[in-house]
Amino acid sequence: MEKAAVSIEDTFYILATDSTADSISRVLKESDTFAVFDRHGDIQATGSGQEGLYHEGTRFLSHLLFKLDNARPFLLSSVVQLDNLLFDVNLTNPDVYRAGQVILPRGTLHIRRTKALEKSTCHETISFMNYGLSRVEVRFSLEVDADFADVFEVRGLTRLQRGTRSDSIINSEQLCFAYHGLDGVLRRTVIHWDPAPQQILPTKLSFVLALAPKQEKDVRLIFGCELGQQPDMPRGSERVMSARFVARKLDAQGCQLETSSDEFNRWIHRSTADLRMMFTPTQYGPYPYAGVPWFSTPFGRDGIITALEYLWVDPQIARGVLGYLAAMQATTLDPERDAEPGKILHETRKGEMAALREIPFDRYYGSVDATPLFVMLAGAYFEATRDLDFIKSIWRHIELALSWMERFGDRDGDGFIEYGRYSTNGLVQQGWKDSWDSVSHRDGSLAQAPIALCEVQGYAYAALMAASSIAIALGNQTEANRLVERASLLKKKFREYFWCPESSTYALALDGEKRQCGVKTSNAGHCLYAGIADAEHARHVVRALIHDSSFSGWGIRTLAVSEARFNPMSYHNGSIWPHDNALIASGLARYGYTSNALQILNGLFEASLFVEYRLPELFCGFYRCEGAGPIPYPLACSPQAWSAASVFMLLKAVLGINLNADAARLSFLRPMLPDYLAEVRLNNLQIGAGVVDAVIHQGKPGATVEITRCQGHVEVVTEP
Repeated sequence: MEKAAVSIEDTFYILATDSTADSISRVLKESDTFAVFDRHGDIQATGSGQEGLYHEGTRFLSHLLFKLDNARPFLLSSVVQLDNLLFDVNLTNPDVYRAGQVILPRGTLHIRRTKALEKSTCHETISFMNYGLSRVEVRFSLEVDADFADVFEVRGLTRLQRGTRSDSIINSEQLCFAYHGLDGVLRRTVIHWDPAPQQILPTKLSFVLALAPKQEKDVRLIFGCELGQQPDMPRGSERVMSARFVARKLDAQGCQLETSSDEFNRWIHRSTADLRMMFTPTQYGPYPYAGVPWFSTPFGRDGIITALEYLWVDPQIARGVLGYLAAMQATTLDPERDAEPGKILHETRKGEMAALREIPFDRYYGSVDATPLFVMLAGAYFEATRDLDFIKSIWRHIELALSWMERFGDRDGDGFIEYGRYSTNGLVQQGWKDSWDSVSHRDGSLAQAPIALCEVQGYAYAALMAASSIAIALGNQTEANRLVERASLLKKKFREYFWCPESSTYALALDGEKRQCGVKTSNAGHCLYAGIADAEHARHVVRALIHDSSFSGWGIRTLAVSEARFNPMSYHNGSIWPHDNALIASGLARYGYTSNALQILNGLFEASLFVEYRLPELFCGFYRCEGAGPIPYPLACSPQAWSAASVFMLLKAVLGINLNADAARLSFLRPMLPDYLAEVRLNNLQIGAGVVDAVIHQGKPGATVEITRCQGHVEVVTEP
């Protein structure tokens, strides 16, 4: 029986003809350059095709295969060091035959490949150590190639026309691949070496080394990504020392966390290292790029949520995000970019397809929630730091965002923020669950635009309250009062239109006819985080979220098992997202359900044990099985910034941490610790101009707080 093809109503759906879940990739990132290798340190763009060396949205190296006498060496170990600066691979030789004779018994050579990124360049050192008793001649080769594919081509988009790839340029010092893009940009991959190969072919470098017993020799390679000019190429060791200095400087300016559990510490340290890798310098400060490989670029929503998760650890990340997004704020109507005055950026891309507008993401604004989240982040940053000078510098951008919420965001004047795309090439769904089928009714039918999501109304409420506090600090009491009135009216209408008595939770959304999408989703938990829920409704929402139809044992699913579109392997209809769970846990704690927030922390911590302490973008929403880990999602980004930052928001939630720089007050509201943590130590926790060191001890039923250092005038309050 022939089956009809399934219609995927999403231009930017990531095609998957092969799974990455059963392969282990190694990732390096530095600024606008990132690389994805296999465990051997090679690049073989087969299957899902994500491996490669990328710079500014283009893959500059699509094939890199190391062979020893035409065979791959045996893998001993493969690890990216904890600071994410160096990829270290240990290999050894198989039995090497020549003319029917074993001339190199297996295990004679130790081969070490180390890789690091710096300034659009990948540095590699291949070290050979001869542990044999006689002199050996080592013959090895590197197959190389560059396809100059745009990252959206790698994701599966087909282009009608491409630029021109030139023949390889070969001389004694370098091998060069060149591509003349349709955007008029010349992109070149330039490979340098030391010592020189014995033979240089258009896609292959062949080397011969002679090694005496116990002798070691190195071969150094540099892979440069050029956009019209030659990059600065410092030696790899210089790059690592420089980057480690920067990493130490970043660590020193934030709060340091340590616990009594080695495994929990590994989760914290891996998450910290991943965030340091994703933090990318801009003229406004560090900005967390969203995720590798598909989202290694600034995203408005992702950057804001990452900054909110990490705010109590290091508020300077929030400042960088606010400054960058203020500069990128839309000022005009541009339907093809879904842009309206005051709207905050969804994403921005570099690369040939973005430059040619084959995709709308050169600067794209199709995000309904980034604008209220921007105002929320500004309020949270100000509350934690009392940095009034900076807030003054972005106040006009906050006002523009508030104006967008009132004028453009509320399309029909009913008091709610709705979305529907204007761009024919833009995103159909514009909340955080932005896959095409993520907003539906109980019968599984898709909601039609304009759509008002429940969590967006919560963000709008929190934004209005945050802006009111800022207005008071700026001496504008009249504006503050107006904003509070808007917030109060929104909260009242939200209760009336979004509550679903039959499912005892908030509707996912209102569709274009103002009908409730009465499905049980994780979105309702964001309403707790934003504070728009009243206490009675919050109690029912919590019960729905922790019910086993929503809570899998690892975390809360995006869509409950009971719903028509539930699929544990879907992107947004049954999967589990760490950042989603962190926001929900924060909301649970806000309403006094800290023990339930602890359930989420426990589930995600235990999930981290199965994924080398690096939580991916998402994983499948199957029920937890004893003795088995969470089931991977085939195309999840890893690392992902807001997943890496989730541990910090989860800890903040269960410890009840609240920073109020205006009152110079640090509060611990109903702190709790899981059974496996005897204590948590916080060093260099900043509250405005003050600094506190604290130790939180396990207790029954809650936790106790000991202050070991208090610098500056800070009041510490603990509510049992």
